[in-house]
Amino acid sequence: MMRRTLAAFALSLLAIQSACAADPDALWKLVDGKCTPAARAGLEPKPCTTVDLPRGVAILKDNAADKPYHYLAIPTAKVTGIEDPAVLSDRSFEVAWDNRALVATKLGHPLPRAAYALAVNSRNGRSQSQLHIHIDCIRPDIRAALDATPPGPAWAPFPVKLDGHRVIARHIPGDTLAGINPFRLLAEQSGPDMGDWTLVAAALPEGFALIAHNDAFAHGEAMMDVTCHGF
Repeated sequence: MMRRTLAAFALSLLAIQSACAADPDALWKLVDGKCTPAARAGLEPKPCTTVDLPRGVAILKDNAADKPYHYLAIPTAKVTGIEDPAVLSDRSFEVAWDNRALVATKLGHPLPRAAYALAVNSRNGRSQSQLHIHIDCIRPDIRAALDATPPGPAWAPFPVKLDGHRVIARHIPGDTLAGINPFRLLAEQSGPDMGDWTLVAAALPEGFALIAHNDAFAHGEAMMDVTCHGF
C-alpha cells in the first residue's frame, strides 16, 4: 500500500508540473483574475470554492485526476511562496484548516480530526510562483509516528525519519489555527530565509504537530495521502 501511495503521489506531482510548467502563474491568474473579482462583486467565486476576503485567502479544488479530495488555500495577494517575507503575516494556514471539511465532503464520509494535514513546499519543490497550502489527509505511517512520539512544545529533532528525512517538529495547542502563524513559528527557528524549507501542520487529537525540514527540494506534500486510505 505504501508503494502505491508513493507512486500515486509521484504521478500526481508530475501531472501538476507538466500542466503548470509552462505557466508558473497559473494559480495566481485564477485567483487574482477570476475568483477574487467575482467574490468582491458578490458573485460565486468560480473556479474557486470560496474566497475569504477579510482574511485574504481563496480555496480552490485541485482538479488533478489522482487527487480527488485535495484542496488548495491560496492568498488573494501576491505572495510567491514560503521564502516571501509576506508569509509572516499570511493567514493561509488558518483558513486552510477552517475549510478542511471540504476534503471529507468530497470523500463522502466524515473524517476524524487526526486525519488532516496541511502542507507547503519549498521554493524548488513546487511548480507555482504563488503560495498555496495543500489540504488533504495525512499518510498513515506519518500519523503512526506522531502518535507514537508526540512532539514537545519547542522545535526539536524528531526521533525517527519522516518520509525518509530527518525533520524538526513541535507541538502547538488549540483546536484551530486562529491567531497562529506556522510560518512565523518556523522563522523563529530557521531564520528569515525559509526558501529551502518545507512545513507541514498535522492535526493531533489535541492541537497540531508542526513538521519542517530543510532541503533544496523539500516537499512536505509527500507526507500526505491523496487517497485518504485508512480514514
